[in-house]
Amino acid sequence: MDQSLEVLERTLQASIKEQRAARRWKNFFRLATLGIVVTAFVVGGRADLDGVGADVPVTAKIKVRGVIADGEEASAENLKRSLGKAFENENTKAVILEINSPGGSPVQAGHVYDEVRRLRALHPDTKVYAVITDLGASGGYYIASAADEIFADKASLVGSIGVTAASFGYVELMQKLGVERRAYTSGEHKAFLDQFQPQNPEERKFWEGVLKTTHNQFIRSVEAGRGDRLKAKENPDLYSGLIWTGEQAVGLGLVDRLGDSDYVAREVVGVSKIVDFTRKQNPLDRFASKIGASVADQLSLRLGFDGLSLR
Repeated sequence: MDQSLEVLERTLQASIKEQRAARRWKNFFRLATLGIVVTAFVVGGRADLDGVGADVPVTAKIKVRGVIADGEEASAENLKRSLGKAFENENTKAVILEINSPGGSPVQAGHVYDEVRRLRALHPDTKVYAVITDLGASGGYYIASAADEIFADKASLVGSIGVTAASFGYVELMQKLGVERRAYTSGEHKAFLDQFQPQNPEERKFWEGVLKTTHNQFIRSVEAGRGDRLKAKENPDLYSGLIWTGEQAVGLGLVDRLGDSDYVAREVVGVSKIVDFTRKQNPLDRFASKIGASVADQLSLRLGFDGLSLR
């Protein structure tokens, strides 16, 4: 009997030790995870100012890369925060927007455009230069047009001032398969973007009006940013959605001069030290963005189209 109690006691003690060890490891991993998250938050919004003295002037650079959309690296939230940090830095002598983007959301591009114009008005001595690398199209050019000057490489692709909204139609396919579409709505035109119903001429005209309105908003913003430098009267295709090389774009007034970011910092700003102020997303930002993007994707699927896009 005593031996049985002794064995039971040893078993319980061993179990307690294992539980304590498990708790210690669990707490360790929790603290490690917390440390990673905190570090990510600190590093994510910090510019690379290592090795730069307190009174050393710098040229701030912000990268506009990829699709301009909510939840992406080139979202309005990320770019506006980056701009704010760059302008807040006392040693910033000028800001370069280094653009390599095919465009994206007109809303997101418009938010960035407005923020650049606002900060230029608040800091008139701090010039903003847009530098287009491979591609500065549509929404990418929309943002560029807010700058004081636009630079590009001779082989860069520039322009594409237009709006698109893409979808598919499956009406004839459904008829061949013998599939019947059943849609129940409480509004006469609620399902006008339904891919499985025939196009209604009246609704198509309405949707084309929406696209035209967005296109005109885009054009007005570009003209406000570029002014008399644009050669729109001499080139009626300027707002047609066509795209040109950087060399051609200079002649059209879409670009001011040829050059890259190093050239602008060295020869135009006069401050060759470039500091990247591009906001880097931390893991929590990326996780939240993915959730937001998945919700938007589901809504897009429900509507049956990709939404308006400056591409």
